[in-house]
Amino acid sequence: MAKVFAIANQKGGVGKTTTCINLAASLVATKRRVLLIDLDPQGNATTGSGVDKQTLEHSIYDVLVGDCNLVEAMQFSEHGGYQLLPANRDLTAAEVSLLEMKMKESRLRYALAPIRENYDYILIDCPPALSMLTVNALVASDGVIIPMQCEYYALEGLSDLVNSIQRIGKLLNPSLKIEGLLRTMYDPRISLTSDVSAQLKEHFPDTLYQTVIPRNVRLAEAPSFGMPALVYDKQSRGAIAYLALAGELVRRQRANAHTATV
Repeated sequence: MAKVFAIANQKGGVGKTTTCINLAASLVATKRRVLLIDLDPQGNATTGSGVDKQTLEHSIYDVLVGDCNLVEAMQFSEHGGYQLLPANRDLTAAEVSLLEMKMKESRLRYALAPIRENYDYILIDCPPALSMLTVNALVASDGVIIPMQCEYYALEGLSDLVNSIQRIGKLLNPSLKIEGLLRTMYDPRISLTSDVSAQLKEHFPDTLYQTVIPRNVRLAEAPSFGMPALVYDKQSRGAIAYLALAGELVRRQRANAHTATV
């Protein structure tokens, strides 16, 4: 059964969508079956996967409000090699629609239940706010991957995010945990980057990924061509870093599974 990970951070511009697209493509490259869910009304993960968000017949919005099932809304990312549950501006209406529905926090979890066996990993690109959409993602997930820049404000907001995840876990999803912290847009030449990185290692030694994602022009350019960096420029430092992250994620899952059976 698929492991479901929400890629979340209440702060915008930290690399959530970039991580979703490139981690999904890198996991596909390791022969894993992957579904990427775009849960951000901006629809950036949709366009970055090569799908036109303006011409969608169905989207994640229709799934959440019960107008279609998940399979009917799926698209395939030809460049990424993964299945995509796309989003567009229609999703902004979901906030209001969900408030009037029964089990409003669990709509995505129930929608995923019939297809989880078909995938190894399901990644959810969350909006940069603790909205009802993000709550749905967290309730549907086994763990949270938190991309963050190594800067002061990111570190300041991390404790708030961790507290929010813990509250939602306690109330709605007891199995939810922080899967990993991912340092993005990493530039070791900046002293603050090294200082914040050292603090993360001290306070989150078991969850901080060893892999860091560097500042990389190719990573920034690839979405405008509707493809992951692995396809756009597989020799780029960004593409290589996300392949390393996929390997680390898989190894960590294997180690956790082994520990659970011992």
